[in-house]
Amino acid sequence: MTDNNSSQQSETQSVLYHLNEHGVATITLNRPDIHNAFDDSVILRLTTLFNQVARDKSARVLVLQAAGKSFCAGADLNWMKRMAGYTYEQNVADANALATMLHTLYTLPKPTIAKIQGAAFGGAVGLVACCDIAIASRLSKFCLSEVKLGLIPATISPYVIDAMGDRVARRYFMTAEVFSARRARRLGLVSEAVVEEELESTVADIVRQILNNGPVAVAAAKQLVFDVKDEPLAEELIEKTSLRIATIRVSEEGQEGLSAFLEKRTPAWRTSK
Repeated sequence: MTDNNSSQQSETQSVLYHLNEHGVATITLNRPDIHNAFDDSVILRLTTLFNQVARDKSARVLVLQAAGKSFCAGADLNWMKRMAGYTYEQNVADANALATMLHTLYTLPKPTIAKIQGAAFGGAVGLVACCDIAIASRLSKFCLSEVKLGLIPATISPYVIDAMGDRVARRYFMTAEVFSARRARRLGLVSEAVVEEELESTVADIVRQILNNGPVAVAAAKQLVFDVKDEPLAEELIEKTSLRIATIRVSEEGQEGLSAFLEKRTPAWRTSK
């Protein structure tokens, strides 16, 4: 019984969660001694926390960060040793758990920001690609390292290809080159690459920008991108987007926002920070 409690506490401490009074949810990978490498227990904990943020109406934005010198080194060595002995069925279940975690982050109905320092290797690139915004220190490094181990970045591939494009992804999937934050920004994986001393303040500035906006509108704007990006520019899409703006204009938040603008006052959702 004691061992089980100790294990549960360790899993909880490996990924920390905090929600402040402004609605900023912070999830921190907290295994700095192994460069925040993840295993099956960390994946499960992240999935649970992402779902918690999604359900919590008081949570308005998620910041995904990491303790120590590295953002995340990818898969934990001990987990990889265990995986080597898995059956095909066990490998499918294991991959599905990772896929569920990534999809939960990608589709989370709140803005998500990755704050990256140091190494982001392997599956960590998937975490970065799943976030809406990624801010990296210029000293951070990225690598899709799976082929070095005779593997492929299969589970993270939809998100990385979406972020970087298919031709760029083909190169880095096959070469496993380490590339800089500046290159990651040029490739679209990272939104901004800043000096290390400005990483915290840059993320805080973006959080403030988001908190100034209507939370329902922010979630709807995120969903709008998902729904529109692969649709042909045809009459059906034009009609759907017209219906969306009409619906949100007459919504409670839309009415409050328009009234506040016309009356030159602060809207009800805005909090000082």
